Amino acid sequence: MIDYFLTNMWQVWAIVAVLCLILELSSGDFFIICFSIGGIFAVIGAALGLNVYWQLVIFALFSLLCVAFVRPIALRYLHKNEPNKPSNADALLGRTGRVTEAIVPGQKGYVQIDGDLWRAIGAEDIPVGTTVRVVGRESTVITVEKL
Repeated sequence: MIDYFLTNMWQVWAIVAVLCLILELSSGDFFIICFSIGGIFAVIGAALGLNVYWQLVIFALFSLLCVAFVRPIALRYLHKNEPNKPSNADALLGRTGRVTEAIVPGQKGYVQIDGDLWRAIGAEDIPVGTTVRVVGRESTVITVEKL
């Protein structure tokens, strides 16, 4: 069995390249595809009859070169028009919501934003039904002000 793999290493490298390509489709950060490119060059090395050690060197070398040189260029090109977007709770800053449980200074109430309830605090009394804007965040508690 091992003899079969050693004589047909191009198939193993092709499988590695395809699996890395599939994994890249789920991540999208142009990192795993560099190993796919290394696998393609290892396939070429195997097809040329190089032994397994040289194939590993080729795989590692081209993968590292791709990570070091090709990935930054690709990221710059692919994400050039995309502004830095906040994620998770940071995306709430500046959003508006509706108070579902009254907010009293020194106590927490609740604000509904896009169907999600967030624990909120405010500097003034804010009754139920008031539209508010998120002005800050501390952990999972948001700070709001009346609109």
